[in-house]
Amino acid sequence: MKRAVLQRRGLPRAWSLGLSAVAATWLALGLVQSPSATAAVVLQYHHVSEESPPSTSVTPERFKEHMNYLVNHDFKVVPLEQLVAALKAGEKLPDKTAAITFDDAYESVYTNALPVLKKRDWPFTVFVNTNPIDEEKHGFVSWDQLRKMAEEGATIANHSTAHNHLQRRKAGEDEKQWRERIRHEVVKAEQRIEEETGQSHKMLAYPYGEYNNQVKALLEKLDFVAFGQQSGPLGPHSDLRALPRFPFGGPYGSLEDFATKVKTRPLPLEAVALYADWARKEPLDEVVVKEGTRPVLAMTLEEASLAGRISCFASGQGAIETRVEENTVLTRANKPLNPGRTRYNCTAGTGESGRFFWFSQQWLVTGEDGEWQHED
Repeated sequence: MKRAVLQRRGLPRAWSLGLSAVAATWLALGLVQSPSATAAVVLQYHHVSEESPPSTSVTPERFKEHMNYLVNHDFKVVPLEQLVAALKAGEKLPDKTAAITFDDAYESVYTNALPVLKKRDWPFTVFVNTNPIDEEKHGFVSWDQLRKMAEEGATIANHSTAHNHLQRRKAGEDEKQWRERIRHEVVKAEQRIEEETGQSHKMLAYPYGEYNNQVKALLEKLDFVAFGQQSGPLGPHSDLRALPRFPFGGPYGSLEDFATKVKTRPLPLEAVALYADWARKEPLDEVVVKEGTRPVLAMTLEEASLAGRISCFASGQGAIETRVEENTVLTRANKPLNPGRTRYNCTAGTGESGRFFWFSQQWLVTGEDGEWQHED
């Protein structure tokens, strides 16, 4: 099914020959702009509706504005699996390239987004949590609708079975039981997708965008790539188990906001490290931290000259302090972090009009006793 769709779009060689054909595919599509170009972005939506929760929705009119912007500014929209293949192969990602994704498989994607994308013959990805579809819950698409979307070029990918916070253990669950449950939620969802649509891409979008190192290690063992909800473009050093996407919904998604984000380039980094303090004496190996802490993000840059131009911001705090040590920029929140999801976003002008380098670091903050405090 999907092979036929890709052939219609002129993409059969990369699909049938695998990673070695990725570069040839980019050339065939006319996407390679220059040897240094690397600026692919993944766009994330949930609902495309005026009747769903505003925090996770864009209106149909706003969605059309976003898609029109891509057309009017010469962006190329490609299948998400093509970007993943390029990253795995170590290929440069073409400038002004976008992949479009939807989480949860809400019915509004079928009714309001599909006609817009079908008109342009654009591919897109729907990340599916399979239980609501199997249970025919109101507000979600059906398997028949997913098959119809696949016929129009949709990639159907994994969002787990039940949309749980994957990094959390349930009450009374030990590590072995937790690991087996999470494995089942991912593997079972992939099985159901393949049974119903014939597709199996081993791409997962984390429910709520949340993960920890144990979840990432499990997905690596299962040979999955995974996407979060931390913002930023894809780059050569992107973590294949924590790939960034730009979420749009609620306060995020004005045309000005959209235009800024789709034009970003990945911050040219050599390495990223996390620490408990400025002195870097206590390394952190985890994005999960406790309430009241102010973790440090250390970014080692490929070019030291860029260090002095970087500004960083924390969710709900605005601009935060940065320190420069040769080609390393360190930053931390001005105030202790509150329970929930939060991010440090770091940007710098590229020297091109209206374009920025961008890197985002997610933190998951528990209570002081290590217990989870937030529900969604």
